[in-house]
Amino acid sequence: METFELRCEDLRIRCTYISVDQVPRTHAIMISRPAWLWGAEMGANEHGVCIANEAVNTREPAAEIEALLGMDLVRLGLERGETAKEALDVIVSLLEEHGQGGNYYEDANSCHSFQSAYLIVDRDEAWVLETVGKYWAAEKVTEGVRCICNRLSLTTKMDAEHPELRSYAQSQGWWTGEGEFNFSEVFSPVEDHLDCGAGKDSLEKQEESITVQTMMNTLRDKASGVCIDSESFLTTASGVSVLPQNRSAPCIHYFTGTPDPSRSIFKPFIFVDDVKLVPKTQSPCFGDDDPAKKEPRFQEKPDRRHELYKAHEWARAILESDQEQGRKLRSTMLELEKQGLEAMEEILTSSGPLDPAEVGDLFYDCVDTEIKFFK
Repeated sequence: METFELRCEDLRIRCTYISVDQVPRTHAIMISRPAWLWGAEMGANEHGVCIANEAVNTREPAAEIEALLGMDLVRLGLERGETAKEALDVIVSLLEEHGQGGNYYEDANSCHSFQSAYLIVDRDEAWVLETVGKYWAAEKVTEGVRCICNRLSLTTKMDAEHPELRSYAQSQGWWTGEGEFNFSEVFSPVEDHLDCGAGKDSLEKQEESITVQTMMNTLRDKASGVCIDSESFLTTASGVSVLPQNRSAPCIHYFTGTPDPSRSIFKPFIFVDDVKLVPKTQSPCFGDDDPAKKEPRFQEKPDRRHELYKAHEWARAILESDQEQGRKLRSTMLELEKQGLEAMEEILTSSGPLDPAEVGDLFYDCVDTEIKFFK
């Protein structure tokens, strides 16, 4: 028998703009991502680690030089972290080594670069991580409801931080070095008028009775601005994860896979061996001919829609053009979602072991059924 040695230092993984060293082992992941880039807006891994990303405004302009995107760091954290804290450590280590920067939009006319914030959770703990360039601060969440949005949220409670965070703030003249250090006050833009607490306010009012349905309803809330649907900007996808502290129960992850959760179905996914892949929610791959990979970038915009996305475009036309048919279609969609929620609740409350064969096709079947309803 031949013996092969894997030298990880010789292997690289290509992210959106740059390549980084690969590691000996990566975890199985389920992610929701913009079709043109490598990283993810949100996702989960086989160990019950979940990460979500948000662009944040800070007083330090984000770098336009191509490096790691915040979304690349989401995916790398999920692939390499077996716990929330491990994922956080992965992200800040890569941030220190490679930095963050580059265009977050598939746009050849201008560069839209951002700093990043993350919500990182597992069955046992949760962290909020916020970054400014290579500098960062993190808080371990121990109670209540936490959200991330386009403004910095960490203040004086920081459970971990970049070792040079405070000296850097002093060098920029943003902090005198005296008094209590308030991360948000130091690093937020001087004129920060963003108001993005609608989701948090809504959940805090229901804190004692939050369910999966509560979370889905919140993500669908257009009146508060949590859900946005317009030609210039829209909520591209949504996800809700249930992470039981009882280790015998599986983590269940609900993904829409399509824009605007008010007209999308949250479909359940469970990590098991031999899970069935779902090509109908995978955008076309253009390989090295992808305009996002060739320089100068974004000279063309190929059709990146997957089959479920195209079905939803048809559904949107129906919902907007025919009131009666639209109501029936929406009712059918929500009934399908309700059936999925009820089936998952039975799994969570069951005392018996999970049969992988019963859930390996779960997400695939939900997507297939959803498309059939639209047709």
